[in-house]
Amino acid sequence: MNDKSVTSDDVRWLDEQQQWAWRRFLDGTSRFFESLGDVHDAELPVTLGEYHLLVQLSEAPGRTLRMSALAEYLVLSRSRLTHTVDRMERRGLVERRPAPGDRRGVNCVMTDAGFAALVASAPGHVTAVRRFLVDVLDDEEMAMLGRAMAKVASAARGEQELAGHE
Repeated sequence: MNDKSVTSDDVRWLDEQQQWAWRRFLDGTSRFFESLGDVHDAELPVTLGEYHLLVQLSEAPGRTLRMSALAEYLVLSRSRLTHTVDRMERRGLVERRPAPGDRRGVNCVMTDAGFAALVASAPGHVTAVRRFLVDVLDDEEMAMLGRAMAKVASAARGEQELAGHE
């Protein structure tokens, strides 16, 4: 909501059931990402954020994406993405290259070492995702979670676009 003049009287407060669900969502997502990140930090060759970046590149043609598109896919500021790519570039996992036909554009390209790190990380990542999420929910709950989070992402994306975020 972009209107800064909203007053307490204007707010549709959460009822008890909504408040309970909201708090479980915050607790569950925070603990899930903390646990998944801990697995990456302790056992895998890339962090959770680096893994997510490498997955995006692995699914792109030529394992290459414009930095601006990568920032959008990862829901990162360009500055935060630049720091992550700097770190990964120093380790030889990715390279930045000029975008063909666009003097200002920059592409992020996965190297063979980056692909090897992704392949090495995937079994541990998937095992942890199963342990902390997939195997905890039944099939119906998992499908409902997917549908619900797609709606949440769509609503948040729409708000970001209205606010002028790219």
